[in-house]
Amino acid sequence: MALVRWEDPVEMLNRFEREMSQLMNQFFGNAVARRTEPTLPRVWAPAVDVREDDNEITINMELPGVKPEEVEIELTGDTLCVKGERKFQDEERRKDYVRIERAYGTFQRSFTLGTPIDAEKVTAHYKDGVLTITLPKAEQVRPKKVQVKAG
Repeated sequence: MALVRWEDPVEMLNRFEREMSQLMNQFFGNAVARRTEPTLPRVWAPAVDVREDDNEITINMELPGVKPEEVEIELTGDTLCVKGERKFQDEERRKDYVRIERAYGTFQRSFTLGTPIDAEKVTAHYKDGVLTITLPKAEQVRPKKVQVKAG
């Protein structure tokens, strides 16, 4: 498999934060979580599924609440970068909210693909809050079958 796995440092920090919060809840109960939750900064890194076959790499990224025109996709060499922003829609009434768990703001995800891509044939579609990016592999890296002839 030519796809190079890249662990997102923001997701690593978020996972560490969740695990530490669970640990504190085990020892001190939910009182600690209630006191600390509102003050914790939220960083948003959209969840992604990556699939690769002989012909293409497909990336499905969850972007609920993001308008397609607010997403920027850039392919440079073998690196794909997806940037965008999810805006808080009810800003004038934000102070009325008791709890805000969904993260808002800008995001950026980068992927090292590790295989040449046919940049002219890359497509991106957005439906039901999921962005699907299809990256066809360059012709020279696709497997070719050679027929064996008798005689």
